[in-house]
Amino acid sequence: MLRPLLCLSALIALTGAETFTGSSEVDISSCPITYYGQKYDRLYVNLTGGSVTVCFTGFFSPETGGDCIVERSHGADSFFILITAGDLVDENLIRGNLPTIQSPLECFVQISLLSSGASQNFVNLYNLGTQAALLGVKVISDSVVYELQVNGATVNEVNLAVSYGFYYVDISGCRYSGKMYNSSTVISADPKICSSLTCSATAVLHAVSCGPLERCQGNYSCVLDTTCTVTGPTVIDFHRQVNSIQDRCAYSLVSTPLVPDFHVLANFQERRRKDVSLLDSVTLRLDGPGVYIHLEQGGRVRLNDSTLTLNSSARLVHGVELSKDQTGVTAKLSLSNFTASVFFDGYTAQIHFTGPAAPSLEGLCGNSSRSLSELRLSEYSSTSCEIQYNDTADSTINCNNVTERCNLLKEAPFTSCNNNINPQPYITACTDTLCKYPAVDGLNCQFLKAYARACSLQNIQPQEGWRSNAGCSPEAFCQDRTCSDHEFCGEKTVGGDVRCFCRPIFASKYRSTDSLGDPTVCRENSASLTLVGCLLEDKGIDYSALHLNDPTCRGQIDELTHMVTFSFNSSNSCGTVITTNNSQITYKNTIKTQNSSSGIITRQDQVYIDFSCVHTQPDNKTETFRIRDSSVIQHITSGAWNYTLTMKSFSDAGRTQAVESSTEVQLNQKIWVELKTDGLDGGMVALVTDSCWATDQPSPTSSLRYDLIINGCANPADPTVEVEKNGVGTSTYFSFNMFQFSGSSGNVYLHCKLHLCPNQANSCIPTCNGAARRRRSARATYEGEALISMTWTH
Repeated sequence: MLRPLLCLSALIALTGAETFTGSSEVDISSCPITYYGQKYDRLYVNLTGGSVTVCFTGFFSPETGGDCIVERSHGADSFFILITAGDLVDENLIRGNLPTIQSPLECFVQISLLSSGASQNFVNLYNLGTQAALLGVKVISDSVVYELQVNGATVNEVNLAVSYGFYYVDISGCRYSGKMYNSSTVISADPKICSSLTCSATAVLHAVSCGPLERCQGNYSCVLDTTCTVTGPTVIDFHRQVNSIQDRCAYSLVSTPLVPDFHVLANFQERRRKDVSLLDSVTLRLDGPGVYIHLEQGGRVRLNDSTLTLNSSARLVHGVELSKDQTGVTAKLSLSNFTASVFFDGYTAQIHFTGPAAPSLEGLCGNSSRSLSELRLSEYSSTSCEIQYNDTADSTINCNNVTERCNLLKEAPFTSCNNNINPQPYITACTDTLCKYPAVDGLNCQFLKAYARACSLQNIQPQEGWRSNAGCSPEAFCQDRTCSDHEFCGEKTVGGDVRCFCRPIFASKYRSTDSLGDPTVCRENSASLTLVGCLLEDKGIDYSALHLNDPTCRGQIDELTHMVTFSFNSSNSCGTVITTNNSQITYKNTIKTQNSSSGIITRQDQVYIDFSCVHTQPDNKTETFRIRDSSVIQHITSGAWNYTLTMKSFSDAGRTQAVESSTEVQLNQKIWVELKTDGLDGGMVALVTDSCWATDQPSPTSSLRYDLIINGCANPADPTVEVEKNGVGTSTYFSFNMFQFSGSSGNVYLHCKLHLCPNQANSCIPTCNGAARRRRSARATYEGEALISMTWTH
């Protein structure tokens, strides 16, 4: 009990103490004091006749009050201030006298009041972290009273009535809303909303409420109940933070380490504008990479690549309850100790989690500390998805009107939900989107509906009157209207019928060339042209009214891609027109509209789209080969049809024994020569050998020449020559008896000229008679011929 008096004796002797005479402001920042919950680093000491005040908020004023220690009975004419570190002895004394003190002593400020140079009493202010204590000591025999005031009101009193007395006081507390509360005090509590606020035993404000992802069930019981909304280009996460997607990539919406195989992905695509991306589809990945449930436009749901048929009754698919109604599709599943539901109406997705406790949630909906690039999923995105585009601003958009409509979320009947769900993130999403993108295709209601549904998930249902007031239907926009990947569903006119429109990036490659489809595809025996269905609709063209030259030949639409293909082939020419010139044979057809007009004029758009494929005549280049090469091959490449021309000799009529370099060929031995193409359709074209002749020199124009075939027929002067097949199919062959030029033992060079002939009613077969002439109508048409040569070496 003598410890305070000993301290006083030591104080008077210390040279480190600072003496003040009169009222003074003192810096105590080296040992700040927390006085009833408010920390101060300055003291304001007033010495007036008959009283002493030590204040923290400024010099004492009875009118304004303040946080002060007031001694009214004796006064003083000067004072000492000493700031020093505490020790274990002081700390034990404080705790021995004040059991409520739990924090360690850090330092203290000692104020000694003097009168005529003699100490009469002093005050110690102890810094114990968030807590604080006061020690009052009197040396004189008279009573000393200290009033402890907060905001001018006395909250405690220290009365030192006995001689040489001392007294410890706990001056800890908390401040809240301008009021002071003692330690271990409940400031407020409401079990209905699971909220309480207390001033703890160590003088710290402690608020208890449900977490940001939880909802109060009453009686301080909190459960997981949180929603992430993805609408347009905007993600409003579980913490009601807003992110905006600028590209057309896939992103991770939500996953949890608690269930590694569960992952919700979102894909964003452009619609009417290339510079605004909107939510296009949602995918649930289950059981690792093996199971994917795709929620798509129009209420279509696919399990991997198979389309599922759904209705309002839940269908269990890989542990997921799938259902569909007029508002959209819902996927619900239980994961560990919580339940997840994913709703998608083709334009807005809402992911709702419920359960006893909140798991760690990652993705755009969960951990917002990760950047967008970290959450982008390249393995589910196209390679060009990150490219940014700039479109011309839409001058028809009035942003003031947009803002006024979006702010409906702050008006009745939505106000009934505003306290539970802040409407501002939804308003931001609404204005940011519709000030740039036209309010069509359901977007005028999309953000209002998203907020209303988020409220209903919290069991707060705005009055249904808002739909009629805002002109919004409860049905999902474009429900059951399925578009292809390169299309989106939109309104033909505002509030009117809907159809599938081309996405602008996809359509740009066609529009830049004023084209309605892809180039003609030419194959061995067919030709086809594919038109883009949504581009036809842009032009107001009904694909079912289109046909080829033959009106029975109509386009076939792919139900998945909505591409329309017109084709003809060797078995059905569909009215194909065949023309020839010196270099090629052209097969041409036309896509046209059905002639529904009986008069000489029409006021309907007429469609005429020509497409064609060509067979290029064999090249006129002459090649000479020795017999040791076994055969002669020319590879002809021109346009879209390619083929190979081969000349080969045989020693038997069945053409199975090829004449090789090691084969001995005797004079007058019969030789069969075959000219054959590979890559042509015999139903469309025929190969015709016009002439074959032999020379003793490599040049086919050598002066010494012997004819074997003339105008497609055997030389009547040589009875050994037989033209066995010519003008039928894609090969010809003939035979003759081997010879050599008289007076020469050199090589024999064989040359043949050929051409391709469109196969129409056997018109390609040469007519041979005694004059060795072929049919004039067929011969006169062709001037471009190919020459292929072969050499026999003696």
